[in-house]
Amino acid sequence: MTGSTCLYADDAEMYRMFEEELFVAVVGDVMDTLGLQHQFLPPVFKPVDEKKRLLGRAMPVLESDVFPPGEPARNPLMTKPFGLMFEALDDLKPGEIYVASGASPRYALWGELMSTRATILGARGALLDGFARDTDGIKALGFPCFCTGYYAQDQGVRGKVIDYRCALEIGGVRIEPGTLLFGDKEGVLVIPRQAEEEVVRFALEKVRGEKRVAKAIREGMSAVDAYKTFGIM
Repeated sequence: MTGSTCLYADDAEMYRMFEEELFVAVVGDVMDTLGLQHQFLPPVFKPVDEKKRLLGRAMPVLESDVFPPGEPARNPLMTKPFGLMFEALDDLKPGEIYVASGASPRYALWGELMSTRATILGARGALLDGFARDTDGIKALGFPCFCTGYYAQDQGVRGKVIDYRCALEIGGVRIEPGTLLFGDKEGVLVIPRQAEEEVVRFALEKVRGEKRVAKAIREGMSAVDAYKTFGIM
């Protein structure tokens, strides 16, 4: 916000604020009041482990279905197993989330070995517009993985990564490289970079206000009076 002191020095401090005080519902409410009313991804996205939350910066990955031809391909990428998937995975930076979209629901986009590599690289999760597999292994690793379902069929002969660190749209919501993502079992939010600090500031104010409202209601205040007094419900 112009003319105000920044709430946090870096992403690590911002993540700590999210982890200690914020949750998806309150951040979504605040974004509505700021006019950011179409930033939730569709409700089909769910965590492999409901105890895990998603928080980090997007590293978008573009997928495409392939149908191996019976003759030499004109595109040299067609001869490369999985396309650019391994390059994209290895390019993950600490604090980033692997975000894959573009494929049809014919195969899995993520699995245990990819989660292992991402963990070593310091990534904070995976968000898949499609399926995950090896879910028991992903849970055992403690790696946050959000997807639309589970399916063991392999990507190898069915799909390829054709680009990465490129903008995507999922459910009509634009996700650019570095976009902040925040998700839990109740939904996944895409927080535009230009609104980040304002969203965090007002979300902290709201969640702290909600604690005061809860205390007043427990002490006997009516819902009508609570909303008149605090402007929060």
